[in-house]
Amino acid sequence: MNDLKPIIAKNVIDLRKSMNWTQAELAQKLNYSDKAVSKWERAESVPDIAVLKEIAGLFDVSMDYLLEVDHTKGEASFQSVSKHKRRNRLIITLLSTSLVFLIATLIFVFWELSSLKLSQPSWIAYVYSLPIAFTVLLVFNTIWGKWKTNFAIISSLVWSILLAVYLSFPSQNKGLIFIIGIPTQIIILLWANYKLKGK
Repeated sequence: MNDLKPIIAKNVIDLRKSMNWTQAELAQKLNYSDKAVSKWERAESVPDIAVLKEIAGLFDVSMDYLLEVDHTKGEASFQSVSKHKRRNRLIITLLSTSLVFLIATLIFVFWELSSLKLSQPSWIAYVYSLPIAFTVLLVFNTIWGKWKTNFAIISSLVWSILLAVYLSFPSQNKGLIFIIGIPTQIIILLWANYKLKGK
């Protein structure tokens, strides 16, 4: 088992770096602490068999891959699979976000073509689509992306909601709605700082 520690450590490091993940990000995906991942990568301990299986599944490699010293053939195929997987995830995310704007465009067009006279202008459909698009991005980024990006997406979501509310209500003091964004943004920044320091 002692001989396997450095082999597994090197393989875990290589796989993690190929995805541009930090130890904390890998730990989060495995529901472990970053200290545990650090110990594995320093060859101080070895993940148990269930965790090794989970790591193999996470990176789309076999269990043997994690235990082998030399796997140059497999390494090339892993790199191409990894790039392909990342590209597909990006395409799925962009398609989903584009679908939100397609729906907004359909609403805009039918709104313009209809004889109904509504209190809101038709372009407001695009304003309402912004919070929905940021919500879609947040969901996909939480599943596949870097957790640090979530803070920027959440900030954008909050300000887009405030913009939609601002443009929806006719009032002289409607600009006051943006005051809500200030403490909300401070909370998001403090939360992000807390999460970064905690990792």
